[in-house]
Amino acid sequence: MDTSRREFLVATALWLAASAALANAAELPTFQLTAHDGRFQPETLEVPAGQRIKIVIHNEGPGAIEFEMLSPFKEKVLGPGGQSFVIIAPLMPGTYPFFDEFHPDTGKGRIIAR
Repeated sequence: MDTSRREFLVATALWLAASAALANAAELPTFQLTAHDGRFQPETLEVPAGQRIKIVIHNEGPGAIEFEMLSPFKEKVLGPGGQSFVIIAPLMPGTYPFFDEFHPDTGKGRIIAR
C-alpha cells in the first residue's frame, strides 16, 4: 500500500472516530441549570440513573459562580453571562448534592437519580 493511500485511510478512520464521539455527546440526556443571585434554578434535577448525563449551566448573575459536586467530583467556574456544561458518569439511584462555592449559604441544589 502506498503512503498517500495509507495516510488517507488513517485520516478517514480518525474523522469517523471523532464524529462518533461527537454524536454520542449530542445524544446524552441534557438538563439545564441556571445560576442567578447566588441561587440555582431549578434546585433539584431529576435524572435517569445508570446513564451519562449532560448538565448545561448558565450564569445569569452579575458575579462569578462555581458549580461544584463532591461525589462524583465536578467543578466549573463561570463568569457573569457565561455558559458551559459538565458530563456526569452514570449515577446509582440516590441523591447527589451540588453547590456554588462562591455562594455557599444560598447556592445549593441536588441531583436525584432514579
